[in-house]
Formats: sequence, C-alpha cells, structure tokens
Amino acid sequence: MPRTFRVGLTGGIASGKSTVANLFAALGVPIVDTDVLAREVLEPGSPLLAEVLAHFGAGVAGPDGGLDRRALRARVFADPAERRWLEERTHPAIRARTDALCDASRGPYVMVAIPLLVETGGADRFDRVLVVDVEPAVQLARLQARDGSTRAEAERILAAQATRAARLAVAHDVIRNDGDLAQLRDQVAALHRRYVAAANMQSERTAT
Repeated sequence: MPRTFRVGLTGGIASGKSTVANLFAALGVPIVDTDVLAREVLEPGSPLLAEVLAHFGAGVAGPDGGLDRRALRARVFADPAERRWLEERTHPAIRARTDALCDASRGPYVMVAIPLLVETGGADRFDRVLVVDVEPAVQLARLQARDGSTRAEAERILAAQATRAARLAVAHDVIRNDGDLAQLRDQVAALHRRYVAAANMQSERTAT
C-alpha cells in the first residue's frame, strides 16, 4: 500500500495554526493534531504521566490526579533543561501515534499539525511543510490575549521556540495570517488544490 502523502503544518504559538487546520478539515482533509496526541500520551493512568509527575512533583498535578498543563508549561519554559527532559520522553510516543494515524488515514493526503516541527528536526518526515507566518508583534498580542499572559511571559514563550527565520527556512509553502478570514480561506483553497495534485502524482508514480 503506498504511503499517504503527508503535509506538515507548523508555525509559532498564536500564529493561527488551528484556524488553518480547521479550514483544511472543512475541505475534507484528515488532520492529525499532535497537541491532541500530546494530551493522549499523558492521560491519567498512563505510565508516562506517572513518570512526569514523579519528576516534576505535586506542583504540576491537577486536582483530578491528571496533569496541570499550565503549571507544567510554566516550569518547562522557564528551564530549558526541564523542557528537554520532557520532550525526550513525550516526543517518541507522539511520533509513533502520529505515524499510525497517518497510515490509517484515507484521502489524497493527510495534514499533521505539529507546532514543534522545526525544534524536533522533523521536516524530512513530510512531503511538504506548510508554515503559518505572522508578524511578531501580532503574534505577541494574540498570545497575551489568548492566554492572559503578561508581556514578559509571552516574550519568554516565544523566545523558547524556533525563530521565524528557522521556520521559514524549512517551508515549502507559507500562509500569511495577518489578514482577514476570507484571505486565509483563499490561501487554503489554493494550497489544497496543489496538494491534491501532488498527492495524486505521487500515487501514480508508486503504482507503476
């Protein structure tokens, strides 16, 4: 069975990745959201959650015995070593689940929403990399509005991610998200047509 054509969707925090993913989903594209998978691999009762709670302590435990994700995020963004520790344990589990869902998907192509695509060096796992790009000032304002963060907190979170230049360097395609929803929808529709054509070409090559 030929490998499903894969598009990696990435962008900085608060760039609008979820909005873009939803627009592709509305066109019938299967979406694998690694943020959702990150929650699944740390569900209550999972061995990985037990390891994380043992490492970080009660301060990141929720009242239901699950994970206080806001508290954990504050810890790992304040300490690069702790962030690496967490990523070394969660990323392999997320990647394995991603591959399984991609292999099981139906349709010309599948889109994987992966915020840390650049940070994890995962660009070569995809046939195309799509970056949602936004001006840094807009991104900062959106992050503060979304999470209720202070400017200093928001700047620290942005600084911990890959740079805008690093994301654009791995991009095959770029969506600009500084305009309105109609402009965003037009960009998505154009790329969807391009991805369907590329996926069909790949399928024809592997079938011969």
